[in-house]
Amino acid sequence: MTDLIEVKTADLVGEQLAWAVGKAEGLDVKLAPPIYGNPWRVFVRYTGEVTVRDARYDPQENWSLGGPLIEKHELTIEPSAWDWQRKCVLWRAQQEDENRHFEHVSPLVAAMRAATHTKLGHTVHVPKELCQ
Repeated sequence: MTDLIEVKTADLVGEQLAWAVGKAEGLDVKLAPPIYGNPWRVFVRYTGEVTVRDARYDPQENWSLGGPLIEKHELTIEPSAWDWQRKCVLWRAQQEDENRHFEHVSPLVAAMRAATHTKLGHTVHVPKELCQ
């Protein structure tokens, strides 16, 4: 990783969002280079007294990682738009006391954008490798 690129929090997707959430949470985020057809991926290094391990970090698509952050940041998630069959097609997330909300077809993506905005603001810096 060499350079960082500024991206609007509302535009973060995929691994960019994972990186930003990890940074917002103060985690030791790492990038794994492309291998076996996989693109760049975000990992977090967990360091204990005796062991060190790297684990995949994808709170934007993994409820076991993103769910606790929704609770921690007291985020509100609600339907924002419906299709002709009354199925929700857009979700809105925001922190309890903020006027700024984030929308996406995935409630988890909307929530992780809101969580990132809470700590890092309107723009974040992400590795250029994640912007390709």
